[in-house]
Amino acid sequence: MSVVSPPATTRVARRASALGPGLVALCGVLAVVAFLSVTQGSRDIGLSEVLHALRGLDDDGSISSTITLELRVPRTLLGILVGAALGVAGAILQGVTRNPLADAGIMGINSGAAAFVVFAITVLGVRGVGVYVWFAFAGAIAALVLVYAIASLGREGATPVKLALAGAAVTAGLASVTTGIIMTNVDALNELRFWQVGSLAGRYAPILTGVAPFLLVGLVAALGFGRALNGLALGEDMARGLGQHVGRTRIAAFAVVAVLAGAATAACGPIVFVGLIVPHVARFICGPDYRWILPYSMLLAPIVLLLADVLGRVVAAPDEVQVGVVLGVVCAPAFVAIVRYARLSEA
Repeated sequence: MSVVSPPATTRVARRASALGPGLVALCGVLAVVAFLSVTQGSRDIGLSEVLHALRGLDDDGSISSTITLELRVPRTLLGILVGAALGVAGAILQGVTRNPLADAGIMGINSGAAAFVVFAITVLGVRGVGVYVWFAFAGAIAALVLVYAIASLGREGATPVKLALAGAAVTAGLASVTTGIIMTNVDALNELRFWQVGSLAGRYAPILTGVAPFLLVGLVAALGFGRALNGLALGEDMARGLGQHVGRTRIAAFAVVAVLAGAATAACGPIVFVGLIVPHVARFICGPDYRWILPYSMLLAPIVLLLADVLGRVVAAPDEVQVGVVLGVVCAPAFVAIVRYARLSEA
């Protein structure tokens, strides 16, 4: 007796009924992780102290109130926004380029930001994260524009392969120039190394308020790309057959990625692995539908980032290990495991 498979619309409805509550559950997990980020560190702060500080009841300038309002809360909020931005940007890049290894690192964003920071330090004499964050933002956007312009040369335009090759070439070229400059300039080396490791430490309220509008607008815009990315996943010819303008979609997607990854990298430095691994985890949970991959990536990424930040603070207390280092140590073997599982699933 043959078994009749349910219609596609029924399967989609069942998946949606399961994935919707999953998003709600992730919001709860993110709230718990955010609470840990505010309360845990070199100095643990109790719930009552946090609530008093948030309500403005600690007017005596206590240490707990100062740490909560001036350090922990801005750091946590920035971690949520930056994590969401990197996760969504990685998912969009992987969808647009159809490259499972695409992220801000190989598309020139990190190297462009670093190059502009070095320029600001060595030529303009800029000092301090709060100042050169804007140079990093401009550099990230400029590098991504350069990558797309190079990949667009020729009759075929910006194909996924050409985008990957152009990104690798721009990344290598800018990284070589940056390394050459900082190796001969001690001031540039000392300033850049604190930014380039990737960290949420020392990012206070002015940086949060400076980049938050870009990140919020970019996240809202990014969530509207689900259907377009689903079309591109079927191939360019199929996407065109469905009435999609592939070139315009790519340009719009890269513009959103430039805003998201550029602002995130400018604020916290080049944080690795979040934009690379999280979309794969979201894809494992949701399947190939980008209408679900994007919101899941937006919630999973800040959870991963904040957990790594809390871990770096706890294991080295009263000092701390920067979040970029923690992610590199923890996520590298995790990514190998994901790749291995994917290959076994295909076998």
